[in-house]
Amino acid sequence: MKLKSNIAISDSGFIFDPVSGDSYTLNPIGKEILSLLKGNKSDKEISDFIFEKYDIEESIFEKNYYDFIGMLSHHNLLEEL
Repeated sequence: MKLKSNIAISDSGFIFDPVSGDSYTLNPIGKEILSLLKGNKSDKEISDFIFEKYDIEESIFEKNYYDFIGMLSHHNLLEEL
């Protein structure tokens, strides 16, 4: 998955989609994941980063991660592959 290149992310976790004019606010982990997606990191690289930094069970991370990806897709923030 890849974040659209025109999506702006602020240091505070504010996302702006210039095409739709919509904006969103992320929590700190969401902001990290979005930054990794913007850097073209793979799902494996993202999960490795999160597991190294946070104490979280794999099943919980996977559910939340794919829910988050689904939300990004729903709001048309991801590139079509």
